Amino acid sequence: MSNIAFTAPHHEAAKAGQTILEQGGTAIEAMVAAAATIAVVYPHMNGLGGDGFWLISEPGKAPIGIDASGTAAQAATREFYHGQDVIPTRGGQAALTMAGAVAGWQKALDISATWQAPKTLCELLDNAINHAQNGITVTKSLQSASRKVHADLATLANFSQFLDQGETLTQGKTLTLPRLANTLKRLATSGLDDFYHGEISERLAADLEAAGSPIRLEDFHNYRAEAVTPLSVKTSVGTLYNLPAPTQGIASLIILALYDRIHPLGNGSDVDMAHLLIEATKQAFIARNEYVTDPSRLTTDLQELLSDVNLAKMTKAIKADTAQPWPHPAKHGDTIWMGACDSEGRIVSYIQSLYWEFGSGVVSPSTGIVWSNRGSSFSLEAGHLQELKPHLTPFHTLNPAFAELSDGRRISYGTMGGEGQPQTQAALFSRYVYHKLPLEKAISEGRWLLGRTWGDVSHNLKIEADFAQQAESIFTQRGHDLVIVDACNELMGHAGAVVQHQDGEVDAATDPRSDGAALCS
Repeated sequence: MSNIAFTAPHHEAAKAGQTILEQGGTAIEAMVAAAATIAVVYPHMNGLGGDGFWLISEPGKAPIGIDASGTAAQAATREFYHGQDVIPTRGGQAALTMAGAVAGWQKALDISATWQAPKTLCELLDNAINHAQNGITVTKSLQSASRKVHADLATLANFSQFLDQGETLTQGKTLTLPRLANTLKRLATSGLDDFYHGEISERLAADLEAAGSPIRLEDFHNYRAEAVTPLSVKTSVGTLYNLPAPTQGIASLIILALYDRIHPLGNGSDVDMAHLLIEATKQAFIARNEYVTDPSRLTTDLQELLSDVNLAKMTKAIKADTAQPWPHPAKHGDTIWMGACDSEGRIVSYIQSLYWEFGSGVVSPSTGIVWSNRGSSFSLEAGHLQELKPHLTPFHTLNPAFAELSDGRRISYGTMGGEGQPQTQAALFSRYVYHKLPLEKAISEGRWLLGRTWGDVSHNLKIEADFAQQAESIFTQRGHDLVIVDACNELMGHAGAVVQHQDGEVDAATDPRSDGAALCS
């Protein structure tokens, strides 16, 4: 019987996490090992210069969250961007929020250390160091990202570490990241706090300032990852959890809470399921866009949006045979999600991100770390819900999910994909829980995406070609604005899940749209 499992959108990260689990490490320790490795092998999607969010569950206890999202620098003011209408999406001015991921690793490891004697950082970071030092194999996903960003980023100083003699990366070739290897070695021996209060922080602050970023050393010193209470909603199948503001976790919960109410309106087909989830998504996104911002300036308690009264109002706006007109403004971004379950039944749902592919494109020459551009989603408009102010967090698409079902199953699940994250979560959860599909099939079946992702500017409904064979005519009749894309398409996200059954048996699955692996033992 399998009682430990790890899933990740890159097989080397899954192996790194599973190895720690097999050595008796905790789910948190396994996740830190995998987080470091995937920062190396999937550098276009995430890294040490980005953000992280954790959902951690011990059997019999309420889940806890960690918000390791970066706050805007002290100097990141509207005046800093004087004369500009929007914050640049690439370059030094796009690198305006602190990187929180490494602080989140430490915050989580502090929790792990209360469970059992900790493994050393050298043990946890060894796999990542070896990959950075000896080289990684360029995946199709990395090659595609390299081609997509080449025109924007190739001329940026120090981005050359992600180029092949100035040209785009090629699938199957080897990429070494020696400066990043040295940085990871430093963290392994000096401690993760060196990122914020030691030599690494000093190097990063100097490099970022030289690149035109408003971030300074004081911002490193002042940063803290925070423990947070997850949002939750009780449904007919169990209790679902996700992260509070500044994430869109509320949207993910609203979609599934609405589907719990409306799924009997369909005939049980995959097409009806998708239509109802899409219409629930519209209601969730309207609420998300109206309310979600930095926690300090929320105008309503997001938990209240999950009340029976509010969910009933949203339910009335959903029609089983008609699509609500769209669009509303879309959010986008790219990231990685990973899940783990250790031998004691402790489960982690974790997400780590740079926002766009390769983030801001700013690479620290002394550390090899690429910095996120999450802060570019702030607004320079006075009074805007996302108005830029120092020490505040921008809106985050990131939202790792977890559920405790009434039948005793516990599920860690999630995906990358910006606007698509809540939609993909809803698809895999609904197929697995409500429609009883096997876990792998719930993830691999054809999917859909309302709105934009991966930098796309369209707001229509994209459906994969294999799903379109069933859905196209019905969706068109119901008024959906359709675009058909290739089957097994990466723009639909890299989903995954880990399930612990009531008897302790563990399943895991990963997305065929990724380069991942799901390992159980």
